[in-house]
Amino acid sequence: MLLISPTTPNLWVSPHNQIHRENSLPYSNGFIFFRPSSKTTLVSSNLYHSCAAVGTSVLLNETTDNKIRNYNIEICRFCELCNLRSAMELIDQSPKADLELRTYCSVLQLCADLKSIQDGRRIHSIIRSNGVEIDGVLGSKLVFMYVTCGDLREGRRLFDKVANEKVFLWNLLMNEYAKIGSFRESLSLFKRMRELGIEMNSYTFSCVMKCYGALGRVEEGEGVHGYLLRLGFGSYNTVVNSLIAFYFKCKRVETARKLFDELGDRDVISWNSMISGYVSNCLPDKGLELFKQMLLLGINTDLATVVSVVAGCSYTGMLLLGRTLHGYAIKASLGRELTLNNSLLDMYSKSGDLNSSVRVFETMHERSVVSWTSMIAGYAREGLSDRSISLFHEMEKEGISPDIFAITTVLHACAYTGLLENGKDIHNYIKENKMQSDLFVSNALMDMYAKCASMGDAHSVFSEMQVKDIVSWNTMIGGYSKNSLPNEALNLFVEMQHNTKPNGITMACILPACSSLAALERGREIHGHVLRNRFSLDRHVANALVDMYVKCGALGLARLIFNLIPKKDLVSWTVMIAGYGMHGYGSEAIAAFSEMRNSGIEPDEVSFISILYACSHSGLLDEGWEFFNMMRNNCSIEPKLEHYACMVDLLARTGNLSKAYRFIEMMPIEPDATIWGALLCGCRIYPDVKLAEKVAEHVFELEPENTGYYVLLANIYAEAEKWEEVKRLRERIGRRGLKKNPGCSWIEIKGKVHIFVAGDSSHPQANRIKLLLRRMRTRMKEEGYFPKMRYALIKADDMEKEMALCGHSEKLAMALGILSLPPGKTVRVTKNLRVCGDCHEMAKFMSKVVKREIILRDSNRFHHFKDGSCSCRGHW
Repeated sequence: MLLISPTTPNLWVSPHNQIHRENSLPYSNGFIFFRPSSKTTLVSSNLYHSCAAVGTSVLLNETTDNKIRNYNIEICRFCELCNLRSAMELIDQSPKADLELRTYCSVLQLCADLKSIQDGRRIHSIIRSNGVEIDGVLGSKLVFMYVTCGDLREGRRLFDKVANEKVFLWNLLMNEYAKIGSFRESLSLFKRMRELGIEMNSYTFSCVMKCYGALGRVEEGEGVHGYLLRLGFGSYNTVVNSLIAFYFKCKRVETARKLFDELGDRDVISWNSMISGYVSNCLPDKGLELFKQMLLLGINTDLATVVSVVAGCSYTGMLLLGRTLHGYAIKASLGRELTLNNSLLDMYSKSGDLNSSVRVFETMHERSVVSWTSMIAGYAREGLSDRSISLFHEMEKEGISPDIFAITTVLHACAYTGLLENGKDIHNYIKENKMQSDLFVSNALMDMYAKCASMGDAHSVFSEMQVKDIVSWNTMIGGYSKNSLPNEALNLFVEMQHNTKPNGITMACILPACSSLAALERGREIHGHVLRNRFSLDRHVANALVDMYVKCGALGLARLIFNLIPKKDLVSWTVMIAGYGMHGYGSEAIAAFSEMRNSGIEPDEVSFISILYACSHSGLLDEGWEFFNMMRNNCSIEPKLEHYACMVDLLARTGNLSKAYRFIEMMPIEPDATIWGALLCGCRIYPDVKLAEKVAEHVFELEPENTGYYVLLANIYAEAEKWEEVKRLRERIGRRGLKKNPGCSWIEIKGKVHIFVAGDSSHPQANRIKLLLRRMRTRMKEEGYFPKMRYALIKADDMEKEMALCGHSEKLAMALGILSLPPGKTVRVTKNLRVCGDCHEMAKFMSKVVKREIILRDSNRFHHFKDGSCSCRGHW
């Protein structure tokens, strides 16, 4: 039976001998499409049996074949026109089983070009459902589509199933792995290529050298260098350029330069690789010199050239050249390029020209997260942390998602000025966006909390980290050391050694903890670790060692380490000068200061603080004035509060209390509590109650919650036996709810630290200690030394005062040292407050009687007691 129209159509024969009807639509590809009629009638096929039975049969068979062929051709035509939607619609209409290999390949290519993974997966599903063999060309197309559309895992799965010798696909996969940082996987493919004997090309070696450079695997990279030379790729520009980049990545600067010099046909990429390599290896001057050569030779520059040179200007601070390049870029129509604008932002902010950074940022037509991060860092670098944080929130409002670098940058901004609450807000953002698992973010968080003196929060972050690197441990140890938690630092250092190997930075972080505790034995142990691992070659570690020995009372060892530093910097000299001052050797400090200047190193603000401090603690008034004037007149350094505090301290310690008061009144900047406090200390050394009361009012106004100053005034009253004033002041302290920091002293014996407070009788050797002190006091009296009762600070009779004096913590610690340490060994005691005058006299006497040196470190300085005298010579 046939469906026909009531009107008999006329049949005609095409040039291809195909039968057509007048109401049919001829099609260029040979397909016949019938226009549907409004009326159709079901009739017997006998109507045409006599005239067209054979023709009708031929028509139907050939029409089906032509339709199939026409579908394939038309789908391919849509692919050529990049019309994926129409191609997919036509695939839906077509008989799937009859689609040709060429058709599948065309559609998959278009899916890859348009990054349409969804349509690509549909085609893959059709291929599977039709049982089409995925091999050779089709397999390669599927792999290409998946990899290009970003599904590397599926692309690799198919690749492993398809036997493919096309180097293009191998290169594609290797490059994709390299893009996502899977350099090892990329190299494993390369090794497999070699095993299978796949013929490689220049792009293969370019990718491989990039991977070896990223991993820093020098020896293996050099091996591949030799291999590619044997294969004849040594003269290919792309290969040599990748080799240059590889050697720069591996810090083999001279090898990279040799390759460049031997390259006959250099292109702009060769020059760019050299300039970028020099800049990234902290040799920006050489990079800029090469740029000049490039211009002289007439080599055309491109965007990458300008970006690299601008980066070089950032390192060298060559702002003028950077500005010139900026102008050149605008004239060359590169002003809208994002990478260039980001480099310009970085250059201007690092050169201290924040205004130019802001202008570039505001005129950018497109901003990436890098642009915002550069501005956040720029504001932080200038100390404008508030602006950095507001810019971070502005970036969020603009719809730019902060990346790891933006997060760590804004955390550094919070750390820079101690903005703890803002830092906690950023921490909340990190938690909300599930970024806390990132190692860099966690390390930056710990650093922020440590610098904001919130070690509890830092420890919380540290304890939650699943993976910790050397930076994590160093950040915590350094944070504890800087926040006066030396015991926690030392304990964590012990724990660290069970988990990872310390490096030079660890040593520089842990040594200040030993300094803080005056833990000489622990410091020596760490020094041994430094020597075994050759960390002493690191100047930062060497400086930390000098500082540790200085603060542990071993000044001779400190000088010995100092002398061994091959190239001393300003920090080395400043530590040594401060060390001499701390131990009361003002003349030696002045000699070291002169030696430093003679070596070509000029002092800075901190150096002058150290030398003025040394003069103060040695009573060198004239020399102190000389250095103070030198700082202003010769070195053009304007004195700050710390320098003025040193001068007030110097005047007060030498008994010039009135001059010190007038000096404060004439200061060009407002004095702080430290300056008034220095004068208040002088009022105790040279008793002047009236001036002390006057000075104390200034101190209490500036720091009303600082208990130490109330206690100091109370002691001045007590020493003058003004007990009513002592009572009133103590009541005032009570009303404010202030608590006195209790005095304590400690001594380290055989690795164990023994801590004492005043009147302490809890020590196992308490009775022996008391007996020794009683004998010493009796002998002192026999030789004409009498207790300084004014230091008892209690209203009682002389007997009670004497008993109170015997129980001072530093005396107890010194006595234990004499009883427990071998004869002749130095007794080293540390006190958290200033040593009292009676204990000072007792220490001098004890050093003479027991014939051994006693080194006492108090909150101000070191006292070396030997043969009945002290290194402070009364200036303490």
